[in-house]
This record gives sequence, C-alpha cells and structure tokens, in this order.
Amino acid sequence: MKRPSKPSEVRIIGGEWKRTRLAVADKPGLRPTPDRVRETLFNWLASLAGAGGGELPGWRCVDAFAGTGALGLEAASRGAASVLLCEQDAALVAQLQAVKTKLEAEAVRIERGNGVTALERAPAGSLDVVFLDPPFDNAALYEPALRAAARSLRAEGSVYLEAPRRWSGEELAALGLAEFRYLKAGAVHAHLLRPAAQGTA
Repeated sequence: MKRPSKPSEVRIIGGEWKRTRLAVADKPGLRPTPDRVRETLFNWLASLAGAGGGELPGWRCVDAFAGTGALGLEAASRGAASVLLCEQDAALVAQLQAVKTKLEAEAVRIERGNGVTALERAPAGSLDVVFLDPPFDNAALYEPALRAAARSLRAEGSVYLEAPRRWSGEELAALGLAEFRYLKAGAVHAHLLRPAAQGTA
C-alpha cells in the first residue's frame, strides 16, 4: 500500500504567528500533526483555559518530540508563557532555532536531547500541557513518556498524545491518566488526557 506523501510544510493556525509556514524535512518518522487535528486540539485546550479564540495565556508547555515544532510553536503563538521544544535530530534542532530567531519567539526554548528525560527533569506538578507525538514506529517510547508527562502536570493540566492506536482506559489509568477527548483522523489517534483524579468529561 502506498504511503501518503508528507506535506512539505505546515502552517501555524492561530495566534500571533498565524499562517507562518514551517518546513517539513524529509526524514524517517517525521510526521507533522495534521492541521485539522491541531485546530481541534487547540480548541479543546482553549476550553480548558477558559479563553476564547484558542488562547493559552501564561501556560507552561513541553513539546517532547518537537520535529517541525508545530505543536509547541502553535502554543507559543497563542500566548503560552514558556514552551520547551525537545528534539534529538541535529538538523531539525537547527531548523527550530532558525524559526525561533525569525519569529523572535522569546517564550520558546529549544533543547537537543531526549524528550522523556526532559520531562523527568521538569519539577513535579509544574506544566499546563505536554505534547507527546513520538515516532509511530517506536512503541517503547510511549509508556515512559506518558508516565513522565503525568508526573510533571499540574492538577488541572493536560497531555496531548498522538499515537497509531487508541489507548485504553485501563492502560492510561495505570499511568495516572484518563481520556478527556479523543479524535481519529486517518492513521492518527489523537488523545487529550488529564490526571486521572480529574476524571473524564
């Protein structure tokens, strides 16, 4: 079966840098979140923030597998106070640095390294949202990433998980998380998760 071709660029959908184009490098495993999914995700997050227009005023965020940076930069565009973009690939890190400089994105910090390790370093209960979009072919990353993300969240915080399958309530509960919203778009299973104590909507 022929794989769908990847877009050569994606765009920031809303906020200060709306319509800014982000190049998508031709690299194995790099699979930017589809625009429609990102739009839905940020509407979900805005409803939790109690802000209209998809704004996330003052939020602290980590994009643990940044790639193009589309998720983290979208959050910064919409008013997040602190966004850490973690990426292991040196060329992608350089691309992210170039975008940060072009946008004068003072709230954005870029770190070359392991996103799970960065989350484990974050103070417990310090983050408003964690974006987890690991390579679909690296199943071993998901559980440690979710566990580290759950620990780093504020009580009212959220984890966005993009995966090749839907995670069950039992699997998530074992990691201290619960499904709050869910969307399937093509091969993408998009989950918005919250600490289990918050329950589901």
